[in-house]
Amino acid sequence: MTQSFPFPSIQVFERLQVTDGLRITAERWRRAHDYHRQRQNLHYQALHQPGLVSGLGVHPSLPPSEVPSKYRDGCWLQIQPGIAIDWAGNPIVVPEVIDFHITTKPSLHPVMVYVVLSYVDPQDLKGLESQEWVRETFRIDEKNTPPTPTEVELCRIHLAPNVSQLTLPEDVFAPGLNQIDLRDRPLAQLRPQRVVHMGEVIRSDDPTATRRSPQLAQFAQSVPALYPAMDVGFGRVGLLELDAVDLPYDVLYLTGEAPFFPSQAEAIALKQYIDQGGVLLVDVPASGATLARSIMDFAQFVGTPLTYLEPPPQLRAVESPNHQHPLRLEPFVFAQFPQIASKPVQVLVGGGIVMVLGDLASAWGLTEGCLLPRETLRSAQEFGINLLNFAHKRRNWTQLLQTPPSYGVQSRQANAQPATTSTLGMATSFAAGQASNSRSEQIEQVLGQI
Repeated sequence: MTQSFPFPSIQVFERLQVTDGLRITAERWRRAHDYHRQRQNLHYQALHQPGLVSGLGVHPSLPPSEVPSKYRDGCWLQIQPGIAIDWAGNPIVVPEVIDFHITTKPSLHPVMVYVVLSYVDPQDLKGLESQEWVRETFRIDEKNTPPTPTEVELCRIHLAPNVSQLTLPEDVFAPGLNQIDLRDRPLAQLRPQRVVHMGEVIRSDDPTATRRSPQLAQFAQSVPALYPAMDVGFGRVGLLELDAVDLPYDVLYLTGEAPFFPSQAEAIALKQYIDQGGVLLVDVPASGATLARSIMDFAQFVGTPLTYLEPPPQLRAVESPNHQHPLRLEPFVFAQFPQIASKPVQVLVGGGIVMVLGDLASAWGLTEGCLLPRETLRSAQEFGINLLNFAHKRRNWTQLLQTPPSYGVQSRQANAQPATTSTLGMATSFAAGQASNSRSEQIEQVLGQI
């Protein structure tokens, strides 16, 4: 995922009302120009992301001749002229070559150093009041923490203890210690229309629950190239960490082989998360029959029984295919679902629960010992984007229809779904592993498709 930048703050603009005879003072002139700058900055922040525009190359250099001898070491960089733009929309112009000295000297362990560029407003500088024209300028800093939204990264260097010489990387895709690393330099670009946050559910009762972590990370990295309107954040979460208002995840990814029997507290938290617009995506492998059965039961308990988007032949007499569901249409159209191991995955949906039979995430990235064709990877990733798009829209629209939590504790409590007696009873019986028999026949038919 690229760095996520905040949206501009909600602030009303004020502009000068011009009338005949208006006296122009320095303060009025400044505020009139600030108005145009603020509008320009708002436009950039709303539609774009900061980064490099051109130039600003970095390479090791010799110390300048006028530098005192105590600073004449091998830790100098030369930064080439170029242009960047920061988060607020301020252009940063470096008109000439800049010599820059890295002063960090690790003693025991390697330290990551970030070289960053930032905009300097002349109004913030002292001693320029008497000048009629002032130049917008910049500053270059080294720091040991990642760049802030107002800073643009030029390079980073993993410094070894007692570093004596900075060097060019032998492989630009894999820089080593004391070598200039350009891999994370941001480019100025359009802001993605949506950033989807995906959380991988951690289960202490099933060591296979994180079996697809590498594929999920690779998928998140691939999404912006396949669908530039979307970016993906990826992390891990436990069910007890769920909070229906503050949880950043639009979709929770759950997989494994063991049945899913959450505790009472976990079941209540998960139901509230789904009620608040979140999506639970369950990816069932061939060895996950008991997981599929328990998810069918859980969906029944929360009142959103799962139904097929494309029923298998033996169920078409009682279930019709759903060709208008957004999972099939947005943003990629799927007449047939992706095929994994020459067999199409099966998709069941009920409210905010989506269950995929067929180990879809195995084709979201490279899997050890399983070299899938490129067409299979692309089809599975595009359907994954449809899943993320569905999850983001469902949660976003649900949140927009509710009173924002910023209105106070009372409003937030009013929005939250209370743990009713029926909910507690559902959670208690489900946590005890009591299966509902009302859909046992359909459950067995589902398991037969894995």
